[in-house]
Amino acid sequence: MKKVRDVLNAKGNNDTFSIIPTATVWDAIKLMTEKGVGALLVTENDALVGIVSERDYLKKVELMGRASQTTTVSDIMTANPFTVSPNFDMEACMQLMTDKRIRHLPVVENGKLLAMISIRDLLESTMQEQKYLIQQLEQYIRGESY
Repeated sequence: MKKVRDVLNAKGNNDTFSIIPTATVWDAIKLMTEKGVGALLVTENDALVGIVSERDYLKKVELMGRASQTTTVSDIMTANPFTVSPNFDMEACMQLMTDKRIRHLPVVENGKLLAMISIRDLLESTMQEQKYLIQQLEQYIRGESY
């Protein structure tokens, strides 16, 4: 069974982007846009304290009529987010994301933040796996060795 570690290794680029809790939501949205990501880890003194996403911005700032330039990340972040270890099963990770309706999970090992995995990463990995399986089955049906 595939593990989170396998997905991260296949992904290659495991850059994580973070912001401090006292930063403004404006700064967070700017950083997400610059980096092309949908969520940022919120860290303080190198410790994970939360996660903030585009969805948090929409629900807790825009829809509530707040100003992104005066609202802090700590006001809208999800504190103490769910995390997974690199040895977590990929299917269990997908199930957790589905059950909790979340799109990003920090990957932590021995208290150290390693990466962030997204539902997109898991979907791409699943699609690659299925593509390979289909190729193998097609070769088998044609009588080709594989």
